Amino acid sequence: FLHNILTCSVENLNQGEMAYGALLSPQGKILHDMFVHLTEDAVLIDCDQASRDDLITKLKLYRLRAKFEIAPRGDLEVVVGAGTVHDPRHAGLGLRGVLAQGSHATGKAYDDARYNLGIADSLEIGNGKLFPHEANLDQFAGIDFKKGCYIGQEVVSRMQHRGTVRSRILPAVFENDQHTDEIRIDDTLIGEILGRRGKAALVLIRMDRLAEVGATPGITIAKPDWIKI
Repeated sequence: FLHNILTCSVENLNQGEMAYGALLSPQGKILHDMFVHLTEDAVLIDCDQASRDDLITKLKLYRLRAKFEIAPRGDLEVVVGAGTVHDPRHAGLGLRGVLAQGSHATGKAYDDARYNLGIADSLEIGNGKLFPHEANLDQFAGIDFKKGCYIGQEVVSRMQHRGTVRSRILPAVFENDQHTDEIRIDDTLIGEILGRRGKAALVLIRMDRLAEVGATPGITIAKPDWIKI
């Protein structure tokens, strides 16, 4: 069921393994990003808590008459930094797991690592705003380009084959703590800020415009080495 609707490959997961991907709109934009954990007695979906109920509603719509249950697990919580499996997006994000409610989570260290690496989470990605390529899902196995159809697959495949990705999320460091929503060089809009922690930020940048304007006064924007395109 999940393999046929998500961007990532999950049908060959072994027990204890985890995959990262997204549920897209028919127009190919990310509605929910998530981790899929395969355990002995269930498939656990680790998603943004604020959008959990909306995700469950959408999954039930696609389930139709299939005979399995989709339900929230209030007895469990996501643990980062002390989990059981390495985050499939990048080794620098450490361990991640789903454990019994009340386990200790080290969220600050996790968020600091994300911002340093330039890896967005649900809060920055949003709902229905970004294409998977813009959120770099193509760079850390969040998209399986070899499997069959899934929701929004035609749009994603077209962007991949045509190389039409103009914007990507990148890490940025500001010289000061001044907050702004847009990044402009003179009169040229080159990007927007998706999230900020002090001077560190995650920004959605037009790669072509960044190349044209070159240096960005007051802000350092660099493509991480894990982004290969």
